[in-house]
Amino acid sequence: MLLKEFKNRKIILASKSPRRQYLLKELGLIFEVDTKEVDESFPENLKAQEIPLYLCQKKADAFKEELSNDTIVITADTIVWLENQVLNKPENFEDAVRMLQLLSGKMHEVYTGVCLKSKNKTKTFYAVTKVYFKILTLEEIEYYITNYNPYDKAGAYGAQEFIGYIAIDKIEGTYFNVMGLPLKELYENLLAF
Repeated sequence: MLLKEFKNRKIILASKSPRRQYLLKELGLIFEVDTKEVDESFPENLKAQEIPLYLCQKKADAFKEELSNDTIVITADTIVWLENQVLNKPENFEDAVRMLQLLSGKMHEVYTGVCLKSKNKTKTFYAVTKVYFKILTLEEIEYYITNYNPYDKAGAYGAQEFIGYIAIDKIEGTYFNVMGLPLKELYENLLAF
C-alpha cells in the first residue's frame, strides 16, 4: 500500500527546513508548508529522544484549533546528543566552532522526533542514528562554517554538505534521520495513521 490514499487529505508540514520539505516531496506526498512561532525551550530534566519528542508535540499542539478530520499536520525536531548533552542550533560562529570541535573524532547520536496530528488523533515517534566523525582540523571546521550555513542545523552541521562529506566515517541507522526526517519511519507511521 502506498501513500495515494492521502490525496483526499490535507497534509501540512510544519517546518521551514528546506531539507524536510525536499524529503517529504521525494516520498510522493502532496503537502503545504505552514509554520507557527513556538517557544522551543524544554524542561532541563529531559534526555536524548525525550527532547525532540517533547518539542515536536509542542509544535503540533500549536495547530490543534485549526485541524479537521481530513487534515494531518507533520512536525519534527532534531537534536544532536553527545556525551549526555544536547547540541542544538549554534548561536554564532564561535558556538558552531565549539560544537564541531566537540563532535570531532567521536560518535554522537542524532535523534529526530516526529508528530502526526489530526483533529482526533496524535502519534509521536522517533528515530536515532549513530554518526562517527573523523578528527577535524580547525581549518576544515572554519572553512565549513564560513562557506555553508550551519546556523539552522542541530550540532552545527548538515550531513548533506561539505562537513558530512569529509567528516562522517560511519553511520549506524538511517541517513535521512541525520538530514532531519526519518523517511522509513514516517512512511510506516503515516500508513498506520
